[in-house]
Amino acid sequence: MDLVLDAADQHLLTPYVYPAGWPEGEPCRQLLSLFVITNLGALALYLFFGTLSYYFIFDHRLKQHPQFLENQVRREITYALRSLPWISVPTVALFFAEVRGYSKLYDNIEDSPYGWTGVFLSMLSFLFFTDMGIYWIHRGLHHKLFYKRFHKPHHLWKIATPFASHAFHPVDGFMQSLPYHIYPFLFPLHKITYLGLYIFVNVWTISIHDGDYRVPCFLRHVINGSAHHTDHHLYFDYNYGQYFTLWDKIGGSYKSPTAFEGKGPHDYLRHLREK
Repeated sequence: MDLVLDAADQHLLTPYVYPAGWPEGEPCRQLLSLFVITNLGALALYLFFGTLSYYFIFDHRLKQHPQFLENQVRREITYALRSLPWISVPTVALFFAEVRGYSKLYDNIEDSPYGWTGVFLSMLSFLFFTDMGIYWIHRGLHHKLFYKRFHKPHHLWKIATPFASHAFHPVDGFMQSLPYHIYPFLFPLHKITYLGLYIFVNVWTISIHDGDYRVPCFLRHVINGSAHHTDHHLYFDYNYGQYFTLWDKIGGSYKSPTAFEGKGPHDYLRHLREK
């Protein structure tokens, strides 16, 4: 995140926003800047990619499903916009620790223990590490001690749209993002790779709520896509994973998506029309 902060300081904040006597490296200034940048960035990613997905990928016929709520899209967006600033508070604390040099993020490929190979392997490691972390956190949020208070709001959307992707209770949203932020404190990761992965995970979160169940046949039971996550919203106790089905299979919570078996939301709508 220090790359983004440095760019913001150089091109906007130092010349146009902050007084000349407030140093760029001063902690309060960094915290304030990170809070603004994090919120604007999260908002831009959510609205930009969510809107693209909603208008160009999401199947609007799903809005005819009986479990699609009245004014649902507006409610999803409103809930997300209210939650994002609160989610950003602990997130900014972790970004601040990165900026102050406490993480294992590095600037140059030469700093990677294994060069470009290390960068590529760190991307795979990041995906598998965060998938594992999110699986157990997500599954834990379904426990009766936490579900009603923290995770139930996200399950209001039985037939989700891309805008449901960030419509979480703030505690829920931060806890499920925690593995992304923990990773660079445990393992070396190139800074630009980290930024790219940060964008990717936000786009992926939108994609598993987009109602587009298409995936290559040979990956249907490997990749946790929209079909899997739709069944999670519909049937509650299945498919907690983020990218892969690995941990659901290990944890006994894997469910073959109903959309792949002719029993999904689209099939339900087709049967209704036939009647």
